[in-house]
Amino acid sequence: MSFRLLVAAAAARRVGPHAAASAPRRHSVLTTKRGFGFTTPRQGGQTLVEKIAQQHAVGLSEGELVRSGDFIGIRPRHIMTHDNTGAVIPKFTSIGATRLADPKQPVFALDHDIQNKGEKNIAKYHSIERFSKLHGNQFYPAGRGIAHQVLVEEGHAWPGTMVVGSDSHSNMYGGIGCLGTPVVRTDAAAIWATSQTWWQAPPVAKVELRGQLPAGVVGKDVIVALCGLFSKDEVLNHAVEFVGEGTRSLVVEDRLAIANMTTEWGALAGLFAVDETTMQWYEARARHIAEKSSNGLHPIVNADAVAALRRSVESDPARWRPDEDAVYAKHIWLDLGSLTPHISGPDTVKTATPLADLEHKKIAIHKAYIVSCVNSRAKDLREAANVIRAIKQARPDHTVKAADGVSWYVAAASSQVQAEAQASGDWQVLVDAGAKTLPPGCGPCIGLGVGLLEDGEVGISATNRNYKGRMGSKKAHTYLASPAVVSASAIEGYICSPETAIAKANAKSVLPESAPRRVSFGFEHATPTLKTDSNGNGAAATAATGSAIDGFPELLSGRIVFLPADNLNTDGIYPGKYTYQDDITRDQMKQIVMENYDPEFSKLVQNEDIVVAGANFGTGSSREQAATALLAAGVRLVICESASETFKRNAVNNGLLVLESPPLVKWLRDRYQKPDAASTIITGLNARVELTAGKLSLANDAENNEYTGSIPRIGRAAQEIIVAGGLENWVRNRMLASA
Repeated sequence: MSFRLLVAAAAARRVGPHAAASAPRRHSVLTTKRGFGFTTPRQGGQTLVEKIAQQHAVGLSEGELVRSGDFIGIRPRHIMTHDNTGAVIPKFTSIGATRLADPKQPVFALDHDIQNKGEKNIAKYHSIERFSKLHGNQFYPAGRGIAHQVLVEEGHAWPGTMVVGSDSHSNMYGGIGCLGTPVVRTDAAAIWATSQTWWQAPPVAKVELRGQLPAGVVGKDVIVALCGLFSKDEVLNHAVEFVGEGTRSLVVEDRLAIANMTTEWGALAGLFAVDETTMQWYEARARHIAEKSSNGLHPIVNADAVAALRRSVESDPARWRPDEDAVYAKHIWLDLGSLTPHISGPDTVKTATPLADLEHKKIAIHKAYIVSCVNSRAKDLREAANVIRAIKQARPDHTVKAADGVSWYVAAASSQVQAEAQASGDWQVLVDAGAKTLPPGCGPCIGLGVGLLEDGEVGISATNRNYKGRMGSKKAHTYLASPAVVSASAIEGYICSPETAIAKANAKSVLPESAPRRVSFGFEHATPTLKTDSNGNGAAATAATGSAIDGFPELLSGRIVFLPADNLNTDGIYPGKYTYQDDITRDQMKQIVMENYDPEFSKLVQNEDIVVAGANFGTGSSREQAATALLAAGVRLVICESASETFKRNAVNNGLLVLESPPLVKWLRDRYQKPDAASTIITGLNARVELTAGKLSLANDAENNEYTGSIPRIGRAAQEIIVAGGLENWVRNRMLASA
């Protein structure tokens, strides 16, 4: 029996006879379009990411350690959804769920479209609140703040835990030592129904921060510089761990900003270890909450909880740090002492320019923004306000206002932040300088509400994304900067430094020139040299071999079909013109799969083939038919240099395994990729894939072995989903088992 038929039979057996008569309903998923490869050996100690994932993993064998590349089941501390809760609810009900598996786990926080007072949006918000009241989970209404900020303030994102969110900026929780990572809406529904979903532990990059930030340089400058200096997808779909002496000099607010924008850098998580800075921040926050509270102790962020956290950090330091011999995919370093204020853009985070090199161009701006989850905390608003104060001090008789023709918008990250800024006077300073205030929410950062960029305009923003059209018109241009630089630029009407704005107030038109400072950065060898096989693969054999559940094959074999192209997108796999034709059968899918890439593919592919492809496979739209069409063609496994995270989750959620093996792809390229090579190459090689052991070998028709390497091991969580025929069937099985 083929693997595809095995999966279908297993799904019918587990879900029941009625389900076998019709195909399960499928849902598309939305997330960032990224891929990554796993080349890290399975020897050595664990990274901090792996340790935290270990604490939230379910179904591991005794003594089994979580490693990068492993498919594991996870039970996160919390699952956050925001306005998209309205889209998750029908997914939840469509799989037959009627109650939350753990009402303490989901957190709803409405934050995206809060300026929209239209009847439809208000009705959606009311329906989300009713659902929450019915099921008893935590709910924060519109106006409380941006979800990520609220989760940190309220202690839902907590040091040493894993929290997932149906939003790409869930990385931000890493600023307080919480492993935050995004999941898609189907995963959110699965967690609501079962408290679990699957996760493939990503490769981990160590980012060493050396030295200390000079005065006037902040966390935003760090991450903007990193995005520009390492702009070739160096951390694409990695988790990033920030280490080194430089981390100790960063306040928590700067760490949150850096972790937040690891998303734009391409990472799936950005994590700082808990240290004395973290502890002092929590102790101060617990005192602040206690002083302001009229309802007694906060249920999470209170003196007792923070004291217990400190005891754990001090008594068991190994739990809170990566192992000394932790294995990293790569090691990047940046000298903070060499850094100056940086500007991102225009229109891409991959371009970062020292402010000193840019401001002499006097780039005129039309709009300025201090909004969003990356840079609208109290510290940020204070730094922006201090620029205004310094200008006033330099010229007391001068009214400091935003320049003519500049519209300036400010929104706090949360209602608590706004209250703090109002109490300190920072809020009023900004208002008096002409800033237009918006409610605490996402707003213009995601192109919603008032103040959006119009055709031909230029904006400077303390937000995290400057993609074309993100904050309004595609014919506008957006630069990213720190709040202080945004404040100075709003006053002067062009992109400039606070020092320039203050000097002009002192009637100094030109600042003394300083010697240009060169940013110091680079790569180190990621890990000690470990044992590898003849093809450069890490020694997966040294790790404990997992076991297969009933119905899951430990071994696959099949022909290798090589597609040498990189960036083979979902339109190439399944043409967009068919996407919304709901009556296309599986046989028809088989005929049109890869039509836009290679019309000959459907004639060449056979049942039980294994497809091997290049980098960033499945990039593009989130259409799940790209995965189901390959299944319809009989493909039983896809191995690629790297895969779009969207495609991977779509594939596994529909019962198709996608694995990464850069060494295998390189070996095949060296052997088969010639100038006149076909788009679809029938290699004549047969693969033997040991899914639970993480081993792969290729043999020719004479059965002579030609290649041996390693692949990510398939853990119990992914096995169960594959055998069930997809995530939705897996959820139904779990609910039936617990009924």
